[in-house]
Amino acid sequence: MYQLPKLSYLFQDFEPYIDTHTMGLHYYKHQQNYLNQLNTLLVKNNYNYQYSLEELLFHINDFPVASREDILFNLGGVLNHNLYWKSISPRLAEKPSGKLKGQIETTFGNYEKFFEVFKGKAMQLKGAGYTFLVLKSTGQLDIVNTSNQDTPLLVGDIPLLNVDLWEHAYYLNYENDKMKYLDNFGQIVDFAYANKVFNSIMK
Repeated sequence: MYQLPKLSYLFQDFEPYIDTHTMGLHYYKHQQNYLNQLNTLLVKNNYNYQYSLEELLFHINDFPVASREDILFNLGGVLNHNLYWKSISPRLAEKPSGKLKGQIETTFGNYEKFFEVFKGKAMQLKGAGYTFLVLKSTGQLDIVNTSNQDTPLLVGDIPLLNVDLWEHAYYLNYENDKMKYLDNFGQIVDFAYANKVFNSIMK
């Protein structure tokens, strides 16, 4: 069965930006629930776990039509959270580097302008979802919102980094002040994974 990813940090390390209780609930309750539901659905459909989570997304037609929507929702919940954990770090977080740094500067002007656009896009999201930095099939960067647990992979975009905008990610700390959450996300955002993926693709 699929399992939660092992994290390289402790939940309390994100204080004061995200409190320990919120981090624990997020990982052990919310993402664990998506994972449990996904595994239950897959076992019910006699799935033999031959694919990675990302590959499973592109084999959704292997399952009965009646099961696909629920599988996609819970699979998205796992994939999107996995990326979120890679998009934050409590200390020594990497900024964009190499080709990704150059592309961000070409597209947005500089990192500061990029992050302002990123926050602005996030503030436009209605309801629950995520804001992603993605690499499009054209080789261009874009900032996109998805609703609920939709993933940009379904439209051919490669997710590089995201911020979770479901209330469970921030409400205990910030209540309805989403902008303050996004400002503080800037203190813990980590481009290590984004750098690795982008720079490996755009050789």
